[in-house]
Parts: sequence; structure tokens; C-alpha cells
Amino acid sequence: MAEQILQIENVDPKDLYGPSDKYLDKVKSLFPKLKIIARGNFIKVMGEEEEMEQFISRYEMLTVQLERKGRIDEKDIEDVMMANSDDELQQRMSESDVLVFGRGGIPVKAITANQKRMVTASDHKDLVFAIGPAGTGKTYTAVALAVRALKARQVRRIILTRPAVEADEHLGFLPGDLKDKLDPYLQPLYDALRDMIPTSKLEGYMEDHTIEIAPLAFMRGRTLDHAFVILDEAQNATRSQLKMFLTRMGRSAKFIVTGDITQIDLPPKTPSGLPQAMEVLKDVPGIEFIMLDDKDVVRHKLVTEIINAYKRRQETEDRRQETEDLEESKE
Repeated sequence: MAEQILQIENVDPKDLYGPSDKYLDKVKSLFPKLKIIARGNFIKVMGEEEEMEQFISRYEMLTVQLERKGRIDEKDIEDVMMANSDDELQQRMSESDVLVFGRGGIPVKAITANQKRMVTASDHKDLVFAIGPAGTGKTYTAVALAVRALKARQVRRIILTRPAVEADEHLGFLPGDLKDKLDPYLQPLYDALRDMIPTSKLEGYMEDHTIEIAPLAFMRGRTLDHAFVILDEAQNATRSQLKMFLTRMGRSAKFIVTGDITQIDLPPKTPSGLPQAMEVLKDVPGIEFIMLDDKDVVRHKLVTEIINAYKRRQETEDRRQETEDLEESKE
């Protein structure tokens, strides 16, 4: 009779075993030929080698399912533990278009057509640009993809970064140390993470740097291996900053760059790096550009109207400028 010890990691064993060990008893009933003894984070398994290996493989996947969803039930146990093959197991574990299960088990999905294109692009390309106006869900979808990759153990860490650009506000007047001054710029990233990861778990990830949120300037000189990296508000990165960021890509890394070229907060005469990158990299294999628009807005319905109103005003100003330039050229 063979014997192995399985260590439970990344989840609370109490959630895995269930109330009064209800889920653990269910698992034992599905493997009656094995002797299974659970003690805290360790499970001792004794029995025939082949069946024991199958049990350990399936139980590890059950742990992944718990980490992904934040909860499991008896159906999850049956789906995972009784799959006849790895392909069937993956099919059973998939949840159609659910990216992650957020706090309280709420599913987070790509809602609009272009958000779904972001998901497909990220699944097949290592570098994706998601360009569009405010409210189109580009940042939220990108963070969901990063959390999904971390929970599925496709990457070892998540790195979220933004340029710390002053939009008519001045860092020097904000109270506190450098972190206190920078945190307001990074708040949308914190908000998205809190929707998808329980607070205590998120704090642990932040403390051990599994998840890192930092200003873009802090990326200089680094090589980002085995990481899912998001550059948000990329329209506020200068040309040199954006090039610097893109060349941080290391082995087994996924990058998503999000931005809105209609809301550039850089000082006058400082060109944004995003339009240049869109032009320079448009034909590079392995890179995909997803253009989101007002049809992708998932905020209040007025946001779409606001975006369209500003768009019309910009078009009017552009036409006026073209007329003035033409008249000047005739003089």
C-alpha cells in the first residue's frame, strides 16, 4: 500500500473541507478504496498507486476551483473529482464567459463585444492594447483577466501601474508621504481588485508582493517575468516612458495597455506615447489593438451621452481649425 501527503496551499482548509467536514466526507465517498486522513493543511492518502495519483490530481484541481470561485459546493466536488479525463475536467471547470468569481461568489464577465474581444486577444497574444473612452470597462476587464491568470496559476504575480500625472492638481499639496500622495492616482486599480479578491486575501497578496501596484516610474530597470502586467491610463505616459514599459516584458509575461487618447493630461508640448505606439506597433506580430467605443460604456447611460457630446464638440473645433488654417494659407 502506497502513501502520500498532500499539502493544501492558497486556500483555507475549512472552506475546502466544508461545514462539519461535509465536503471532505463527500470526497471520501467518491474514493472508497482510499484511506484519507485530513489534519489542518495536510491530507494523508493511502491506497493503490494509480487511484491515489488520480485523487491527488483531482483534489489539487478542486483547490484551484475554490481559489478561483471563492467557494465550492457538492456539485463542484462531483464535477472535479469524477471527471473521466483532463479535457473533461477543464470543460466542467469552465464557466462559459465568467472571468473570475468576485467577492461573495459574484461572477465577473466581459459584457460588451469589445470587452469579449479583449478576453480573446489576451488569451492568444502576449501584448494587448485596449483603447477607448472612460466607462468602457477596459481597466476592469484587464484586472479581471489578471486575477483569472493568477488564480489559475498561469502567472506568479500581478503588477498594475499608472503614470502619476497631475491633472490640474498638484501632488505637493497632498498630505502624507510619497505613497499617500500616489495612492489616489492608483485608486481605480485598488477598487477593481477589491471587487474580485476578498479583503484579507488581497492584503496578503499585497504584503508578499504577489500583487504590486506602483507608479510607472518605478518600472524602470526591471524585468517582469512570469507576471500579468497592466499599464493603465497609458495616454499619460510619454514616448520614452511607454517604450521603457513595453521593454520590461520578461519570460512568460502578459501585458495589457489601456488608455484613452481623448483625455491626455500631459503638459503642453509633451507628446503622449500612446498614439505613437499605436502607429509604430500596428503591424508587429503578437500584438493586438482593441478599440472600444461608446457602445462599450457600462456606467450610467448619461456617460454615453456625455462622451458623444464632447466628441461632437471636438469635431466642430477640428473643422473650425481646419478652416482657419486654410484661410491663413491663402493669405
